[in-house]
Amino acid sequence: LSGTSHAVTTLSRIDLAAAAEGAALGSYAFTAYRSDNGDGPLSRMDLSVPSANAASAQQQLARATAVAEAVAAARDLVNTPPNDLYPASFAERAVTLGEQAGLRTEVLDEKALGREGYGGILGVGGGSSRPPRLVRLHWVPTAVPPRAKVALIGKGITFDTGGISIKPAAKMDEMTMDMAGAAAVIVTAVLAGRLELPVEVIATVPMAENMPSGTAYRPGDVLTMYGGKTVEVLNTDAEGRLILADALVRAAQDSPDYLIDTATLTGAQIVALGSRTPGIMGTPEFRDRVTAISQEVGENGWAMPLPDHLRADLDSKLADIANVAGHRWGGMLAAGIFLSEFVADGTPWAHLDIAGPAYNTGSPWGYTGKGGTGVPVRTLVAVLTDIAERG
Repeated sequence: LSGTSHAVTTLSRIDLAAAAEGAALGSYAFTAYRSDNGDGPLSRMDLSVPSANAASAQQQLARATAVAEAVAAARDLVNTPPNDLYPASFAERAVTLGEQAGLRTEVLDEKALGREGYGGILGVGGGSSRPPRLVRLHWVPTAVPPRAKVALIGKGITFDTGGISIKPAAKMDEMTMDMAGAAAVIVTAVLAGRLELPVEVIATVPMAENMPSGTAYRPGDVLTMYGGKTVEVLNTDAEGRLILADALVRAAQDSPDYLIDTATLTGAQIVALGSRTPGIMGTPEFRDRVTAISQEVGENGWAMPLPDHLRADLDSKLADIANVAGHRWGGMLAAGIFLSEFVADGTPWAHLDIAGPAYNTGSPWGYTGKGGTGVPVRTLVAVLTDIAERG
């Protein structure tokens, strides 16, 4: 179905929303950089629906289409090459999308980040000639009072060489996808506005390019994060958690009722759960709620623990905490524990590690083609919808 521009289906008689969403997602093709880009993705879909339920069916179809378009928008961002998608241009795209949906927007450039003390974002982005950004998107419903306030945070590393702790050259080209969490969070906030969900949503999105240079941060550096906590850097390739830490502290200042972050954070996620199963960590009750929703929508997240005994492995000889443990065991869990240090006490929190599921390096399967998958957009919007309904 990939690259199909028109489709007719009667599967809607079984499940209209699933048929619409699946057909739209399966038709996705990213052809922007081909000299002959052929047909675009699905632009029209004819669905057979029972006339007695026409109004309800149209609502289902509109919502499914909006969700599929959001997933496609995230895929487009992930698939855009890093010479065109870097922090400043990524921020501009996020602002454009947000303003089109009626969201408030804010962008902090490197000078503002320095004035306000975002040491993690500045440290990671310091090695690049293209300086970092922090984007804030804010949806506030006006038709009805919001049921809750939800903070969304996404890792936006537009390209990751590993910095001074440089990655092997093989498959480094895939590190153009290291901003998939940011893409998911941006399009989810925009979708909340498009759907007019009765939930206040504030997306805080740190963006940086992790490069080696004379100005890059080094193993052995100590960074002072936003809010004042200090971090000893033992590995500059564990950069995502540093920019997320700044964002988590900033998000806490908005006093959210729920906090969700998502990131292509650890290779250990792929080792533990494979390339199609997000690892979900956080406060147990909310973690399990998000996990159940992820499985319902077909993104198949799996709950993982944050064992207390692993915290000692992040002890630093110099600072409040080190950015990695001294071994590779339980790396996904150790990263989650690091992030938990920057989450405000008492806030229901879920962390989604999507290192594998965000980007398909193999053959197409189901409605998932090669490249960016759009995971976990459908989970995030379903969680927002669930909060809107249940609080």
